[in-house]
Amino acid sequence: MIGDRRSLWLAIGVASLFFLFTSAGAPAQSAPPKAPNAAAPKLAEEEYKNIKVLKGTPAEQLIPTMQFIAASLGVECEHCHVEHANDKDDKKPKLTARKMMTMMMAINKENFEGHREVTCYSCHRGSLKPVATPVITPIITNEIPRTEEAAGTKPGEAKSALPTADQLLDKYLAAIGGAEKLQKITSRVQKGTLNAFGDQHFPVDIYSKAPDKRDSVMHLKNGDSVTAFDGKQGWLSIPGRVHMMSAAENDAVRIDADLYFPAHIKTLYQKFSVDLGEKIDGHDTYLVVGESEGKPPLQLYLDKESGLLLRLVRFAETALGRNPTQIDYADYRDADGVKIPFRWTLARPGNRFTIQIDQVQQNVPVDDSKFVPPPPPAEARKPANP
Repeated sequence: MIGDRRSLWLAIGVASLFFLFTSAGAPAQSAPPKAPNAAAPKLAEEEYKNIKVLKGTPAEQLIPTMQFIAASLGVECEHCHVEHANDKDDKKPKLTARKMMTMMMAINKENFEGHREVTCYSCHRGSLKPVATPVITPIITNEIPRTEEAAGTKPGEAKSALPTADQLLDKYLAAIGGAEKLQKITSRVQKGTLNAFGDQHFPVDIYSKAPDKRDSVMHLKNGDSVTAFDGKQGWLSIPGRVHMMSAAENDAVRIDADLYFPAHIKTLYQKFSVDLGEKIDGHDTYLVVGESEGKPPLQLYLDKESGLLLRLVRFAETALGRNPTQIDYADYRDADGVKIPFRWTLARPGNRFTIQIDQVQQNVPVDDSKFVPPPPPAEARKPANP
């Protein structure tokens, strides 16, 4: 993966917690149309050295693709890569990984008409060595399997009719206060604490301004980590470094910045389906899945009783598979007639973070200067090649 860039991307990863974390959003909208003369995005082989199997992949997808491999196999960058010399082929696992990627692509091409049905995770399941023998599941007497019994029906009986997606999304909007009250909110300032990295705590300030501007600041010992979106372009910054978001990142943060997301959600996907969801913190849920052609799905788990959003699962495309992000929402409270979560927990393969909000102010002045991207560092260094 990204050996000598590791410290940079760890820092950027800290900053990027916010646009993944701070609202009930998902990367569903299309990016604004490109200008007629806009340059085509760089390919992986144009940005990095010694690219073999992933030639033709957009350069901005290479790091997420490496993250997908790491999560699928349960390994770190140095398992395949020589630290500070990512282009070298000195390690056998790197050569093996190329063979495995080639095999996976061939399986999909020859058996699934090129659709990506088989991925690294299909066999590895988070383990370096795939399990070839079926596992005998231990008997746990107090655990109810996910069958008809879990759904409240007896074997052979038909499931009771499920509500429609429109009904559930309307109930969600009503549960938070309704469209009229929601759209009276023109700004929001939240202050709280982020708990991550082995029970470390960092102060957090989040500034939102209608319709779709957001500035999130985590206060670190060595300076602020900022994630922001000005309505068109997003960026991440830490002292001395600025990362302008890719098109995919902009799609995600654009939704996160939407103060009126619950009222807009029906317009974001072409179709929705409904099923019974899993129990979350003792609450039964309905699962609403949004889908659009060419986009990853969005999963919304809505409380059967209250209608509130308890969990959102979204997926980011990479060259080899989808990276999942799960956000659980809790501690809903009333703020000027609108219910908002005061706590949310983000989980991705290998890590988990929680933000607890302590103070909320709405319809207060928020200066537009907070949404102006910083100038690039004077000596921006070209990324090292993997």
